Amino acid sequence: MKATIVTIGDEILIGQIVDTNSGYIAKALDKIGVQTHEMLSISDDKNHILDTFASLQDNVDLVIITGGLGPTKDDITKKTFCDYFDDVFVRDQEVEDHIVALFTKLNFNITQVNKDQALLPSKAQVLKNNYGTAAGMWMQKGKTVFVSMPGVPYEMKGIVNEQLIPKIVSEYKRPYIVHKTILTYGQGESIIAERIENWENQLPEFIKLAYLPSPGRVRLRLTARGEKEEVLQKAIQENVESLTNIISDIIVGFDEDETIEVVIGRLLSQQGKTIATAESCSGGKIAQILTSVAGASNYFRGSVVSYATDTKVSVLGVASETIERFSVVSAEVAQEMALGVQKLMRSDYAIATTGNAGPSKGDSDADVGSVFIALATPNEVIVQDFNFGQPREKVIDRTTNKALEILQKEILKMHLA
Repeated sequence: MKATIVTIGDEILIGQIVDTNSGYIAKALDKIGVQTHEMLSISDDKNHILDTFASLQDNVDLVIITGGLGPTKDDITKKTFCDYFDDVFVRDQEVEDHIVALFTKLNFNITQVNKDQALLPSKAQVLKNNYGTAAGMWMQKGKTVFVSMPGVPYEMKGIVNEQLIPKIVSEYKRPYIVHKTILTYGQGESIIAERIENWENQLPEFIKLAYLPSPGRVRLRLTARGEKEEVLQKAIQENVESLTNIISDIIVGFDEDETIEVVIGRLLSQQGKTIATAESCSGGKIAQILTSVAGASNYFRGSVVSYATDTKVSVLGVASETIERFSVVSAEVAQEMALGVQKLMRSDYAIATTGNAGPSKGDSDADVGSVFIALATPNEVIVQDFNFGQPREKVIDRTTNKALEILQKEILKMHLA
């Protein structure tokens, strides 16, 4: 079963907003065995919308559209939708009652324009929007079902989860799709591919492997498709176990939600330990990632973004003599930063970064891309140096990922000791 996702809106095409709807919908469809064939973003133009619909009809099973269902004149999707199906608008009383109740609850004045959002194509099956005023619509032409939903993300998500997915499941027979994602840190995809070449070559035909690289980390996603879920689950599990035996040294977790920051948080919680950060070249990004995990307050003590040299001295207690002798980008300064924030925050672990992210050298003569990462543990201080090259964004991302990798490995050592 194939689907195409269409987002409508000039604001997407000019880069004013980022389309997050398509990814969310595709992920929801994938979980129930519906393959997303393509994603399209098109303009708020009637002819463009009609041409797109016509080109997709009978070529995919589902066309899922978001955007253009608001109450203003520039929102033309509903009218165009109605025209494509040679239909007329009728007032849906249930939808209008919902709109009135919503405005009353929020103590907003309601206008006729708002009430007219209850005008829907007569042939449409309504997908109730519990979080807004624009209802979703389900209509079929030829072999293809067209679904139109609002572009506001939280409204779209509500309709997808509460209306669309249950309806698809009830009306279509779909193959099973089973995913398993292995999260690795510290080695690039080419090195990993070489290490697991023999394992990859023996995968059964119904299991596909995808490499999903990003700075410092690679996700290995196994996907199995077939008619018997239990067969797929067993095959995936067996192959994951054999893969783990080959690259256990770089695996930090499994599945999309098992990110390295989640793993770190779980290990710290299990040990009853805490972490703090002192960041220069990474600009607080390590702290941002660690605190993105729910419950991080149980183990994250705090952070100092000591971007300026004098902040390293006055807040973290780095000795001026150390900076003068070794420069601000050095192993010695990184070590004192880690020890300083460990003492300041009274944490068990502390990680510190100092480096030249570029494009200029700043207060150091170290090469652009040079980075020192220090980790203070309850027993010692570990310092490593790197050169992450350019551009600036790459240096920051790689510094952050490498710091998390170092932290995770050292916490795991303590966990296994």
